[in-house]
Amino acid sequence: MSEILPHLVYLHGFLSSPDSKKARETGDWLAERGLGAKFHCPVLPPVPLQVAELLRGLYQELKGAPVFVVGSSLGGFYATWFAEEFGCHAVLINPAVRPYELLKDYIGPQRNYQTGEIQVVEPGFADDLRTLERKPSRPDRYWVLLQTGDETLDYRDAADFYAGSRLSVMEGGDHSFVGYADWLPQIWAFARSNSSQGA
Repeated sequence: MSEILPHLVYLHGFLSSPDSKKARETGDWLAERGLGAKFHCPVLPPVPLQVAELLRGLYQELKGAPVFVVGSSLGGFYATWFAEEFGCHAVLINPAVRPYELLKDYIGPQRNYQTGEIQVVEPGFADDLRTLERKPSRPDRYWVLLQTGDETLDYRDAADFYAGSRLSVMEGGDHSFVGYADWLPQIWAFARSNSSQGA
């Protein structure tokens, strides 16, 4: 019986886009192996509840096959919601923990790092994020990649929040996660060995 390869959903970070370096590296890596159709990287809107609605729709489109999610920074927060909502496995890259506590520093107009588009961050987004927060019910479904040199988020917060999950903590690096592309073979292997619906 032939293997059913998973769909890989990549969720970009705050004020980022599918054109981010890690998103492009992930898509290119899969495309080079003839797996471009398995890669999905939606544009995440700034409104958290709209993100949830978008991801529910995407999952409905993909659910005939295994689905696996990778998320970076705020995308890691959303990836946790996705994994809990749909029972899939996830790799989280320097994920944001309790992002509603950090939002106060970004209220108002903000420029998207990738597109230059101005996005308005509303105070009410914090309550939306609280609504979407999920504690891992099955820590074994998660692999969390952290770098201690993250200048935006304290890696220890994620290490504590995802205690019991597979954790890979590297000295140095930064919030972008230096050397991410080198991890893609292992990430894909994790996806292939663990992706299933409701597993």
